Amino acid sequence: MERLETLKKNYEFRRLYSRGKSAAAPVLVVYCRQNGTDRGRVGFTVSNKIGNAVVRNGIRRRLREIYRLNSPSLQNGMDIVVVARSRAAQADYSALESAFMHCCGRLGIVRSEKK
Repeated sequence: MERLETLKKNYEFRRLYSRGKSAAAPVLVVYCRQNGTDRGRVGFTVSNKIGNAVVRNGIRRRLREIYRLNSPSLQNGMDIVVVARSRAAQADYSALESAFMHCCGRLGIVRSEKK
């Protein structure tokens, strides 16, 4: 199984917030930017305002799985940050997945399936 490459440093997140494109849904916001490589990287942000550690980690796990399953349909070489909003605590998996794919579609990072 391929390892998920994540964003860790604060300056990487800040660069995406300031220079990247964004798309918002009621449960999450997605930021993206080209990273100059052929590998995609991803970061997840879940604020303390959303809930306790159990709730935040549950949201983070669902978002990580959504990205893992849908990353083959996304463009390579993109840095992506997914920011959970407060409604994400009550959202189920399918609502999070449809919101993520909707935001990615609006950003234009979903690959076309023409071959």
